[in-house]
Amino acid sequence: MLTLVSCFCIFQTSAQDKSKKNITVCISLEEMKLYKLIMEYRKEKGLPEIPLSKSLTYVARLHAKDVENNKPKVGCNMHSWSDNGKGIWEYCCYPSTHKNATCMWEKPRQLTNYQGDGFEIAHGGRDGYVSNPEGALKGWKNSSGHNAVIINEGKWENKKWQAIGIGIYKGFAMVWFGLEADPDGKPGICTK
Repeated sequence: MLTLVSCFCIFQTSAQDKSKKNITVCISLEEMKLYKLIMEYRKEKGLPEIPLSKSLTYVARLHAKDVENNKPKVGCNMHSWSDNGKGIWEYCCYPSTHKNATCMWEKPRQLTNYQGDGFEIAHGGRDGYVSNPEGALKGWKNSSGHNAVIINEGKWENKKWQAIGIGIYKGFAMVWFGLEADPDGKPGICTK
């Protein structure tokens, strides 16, 4: 897990110009495995591959780390973001009613150059649980709401995913989907 942290940072171009964010992120072998499993599953359903996104991978990894290190407050679920963002992100309580969904959807714009909304599926747990690609995908397949996002069913049927980001950190796996191509392209593979 040290590798995940070591290749994970954000730089601002200057104090005056915060509109262009230069992020550095790589995708781990475990995250790449989850990406490939999701793409294989989509292919089985006759759906196209979704391009891997540098920006959404950054958001997914950052969020997996946040949820692992900062348990969501009472009434907030795993799509919430803690108040420990230290100026990098804004607090977001995402309740099970989906009442405050926009606070989650806007995270890619808040953190990266990605200008579209982001839609997240999350898997995981604490107390020594370690998330892995197979377990995460199995959990999502068995959850009608999460499965629908992956394979474009129900209210997601007419969505054409143009970007996907994968983040795994200890007990949590996060996948972010986007309707726009990522202007920053795809992440490189982590070498350590």
